[in-house]
Amino acid sequence: MQLNSERLTLSLMQPTDWPLFLQIHSDPVCMEFISAVPQLADIRQRFQDRLAPWQVTSFHMLCLVIRRRQDGRSLGMIGVTAEWAPYRQAEIGYTLCSDAFGQGYGTEALGVVSRWLFADCEFHKLKAQVVEGNMASRRVLEKNGFELEGTLRDNYLLRGRWVNDWLFGRINPGE
Repeated sequence: MQLNSERLTLSLMQPTDWPLFLQIHSDPVCMEFISAVPQLADIRQRFQDRLAPWQVTSFHMLCLVIRRRQDGRSLGMIGVTAEWAPYRQAEIGYTLCSDAFGQGYGTEALGVVSRWLFADCEFHKLKAQVVEGNMASRRVLEKNGFELEGTLRDNYLLRGRWVNDWLFGRINPGE
């Protein structure tokens, strides 16, 4: 499986993508709004879990690697967790290498994945939860037609502190 946009190629995570996965999960800047930097054993387990084959009815996450088409450089990852039956909904999450922040790669990657999930996978709704205050991620979502649906108070324990989550959604425009 491969998705393409003007500047990016998104493809299934492979065992050879371990250095990228480790780099992102070991970088405190990348993990600022996700979690504390995990222990190496936890990072390895998360990586292994994301290598499993995926289809729309799977209960585990689809993980795609975001690469620059120009030179094949790995820039980050985008993941999808489906709630197919009976709701036809999917939750999307993404993270980039810190040196790829602010260049529009997240917006472009989310756009191509969203179009694929709606057109080819026939999802009705896409969702995303973002820690309140993560303005960069909020902008990525809003540029892709996601709307703020609410705030979940004290929803997530981030490095020992309860934080609010913004809940975003986007309905399939073709339905």
